[in-house]
Amino acid sequence: MTTLADYPHLASGKVRDLYEVDGETLLLVASDRISAFDHVLSTPIPDKGRVLTALSVFWFGLLGSGPGSSSSDAAAPPAHHLVAVRDERIPEEVRGRALLVRRLEMVPVECVARGYLAGSGTTDYRRDGAICGVPLPDGLTEASMLPAPIFTPATKAAAGEHDENVSFAHVAEQVGPDLAGALRDATLSIYERGSAYAASRGIILADTKLEFGVDPSGALVLGDEVLTPDSSRFWPADAYEPGVPQPSFDKQYVRDWLTSAESGWDRHGGAPPPPLPEPVVEATRARYIEAYTRLTGAQWPPPM
Repeated sequence: MTTLADYPHLASGKVRDLYEVDGETLLLVASDRISAFDHVLSTPIPDKGRVLTALSVFWFGLLGSGPGSSSSDAAAPPAHHLVAVRDERIPEEVRGRALLVRRLEMVPVECVARGYLAGSGTTDYRRDGAICGVPLPDGLTEASMLPAPIFTPATKAAAGEHDENVSFAHVAEQVGPDLAGALRDATLSIYERGSAYAASRGIILADTKLEFGVDPSGALVLGDEVLTPDSSRFWPADAYEPGVPQPSFDKQYVRDWLTSAESGWDRHGGAPPPPLPEPVVEATRARYIEAYTRLTGAQWPPPM
C-alpha cells in the first residue's frame, strides 16, 4: 500500500504540502492549517483541507479543461493541472484532501481579479484612487461593485512575508508582455465565469487569486487551487450592502477575530497570533462547509 512516506517531499506552503510522484506528476495535499496576516495559525480548522480539495475539484470540472485538452475558443480558460482525485497513487492517509496534478513550471505571479472593492484593494484605492495602477472612479466605498472586473496582480512572497500589489507593467517586465497578457486574460475569464455561476447560487464572488504554470509545450495551465474560501472572497448576495464590511464564507471571519479587542493581539507588534478559541474554530469550519454546499448544491461530506 502506498503511503505518503513513499514520495519525496518537495515543498510546504502555508496550507499545502507538495510531493513528487514521478517525473510528470505531483501530489498536492491540502492541510487543515489556516493562515492570516502572513502567519500560519497554531489552531487548525477541521475539514478545511477537504473543503479546499473538493471545491477545487468542482471548479476545475466546471470552468476548465483537463490535461491534453484544447479549445478553439480564445476566451476559454486554459487547461488545468488536475490529473485525478481518486487514484491508487493517492495514499489512504490523505485521501479526500489530496490531488494528483501535472508538474508545471509555475509563473511567479499571484493573479488577482477583483469585481468589488475589498481588502488590500480598499487600502490602495483610498491612498491612490487606483489599484495596481488601474484608476477607479471617485466615491467608491467599502464593498462597492467596480465598473468592470480588473486584473490586480501581486508578487509571490516567501513564507512569512507579504504579497505586494504590483502593476501590469511590472508583471510584463518580469515575465514578458505576451505571458503577462495571457495571465491577465485567463484570470479575468475565470473570474467572470466563476462569478456568473456563483451569482446563480446566491453568492457574490468579490475577488479571487489564481496561480498558473507553463507545461512542457509552453501552454498556460491553471494550477494550485481555484475559487476556494482561502483564495477568494465569497459574500451572501441577499445580505450585500455597500459601504460596510460584508458577512462572508471565507477566512475573513478569522481575520476579524484576530483584529478584535477580544483576541488581544497586535498584528503589528511582532508576536505570533494567539490560538483560536473553539467557537471561532467551529464558526469558521461552518463557513467553509457552507461555501461548499451553497456553491455546489451537494451535501457535505462529498464522496471521495
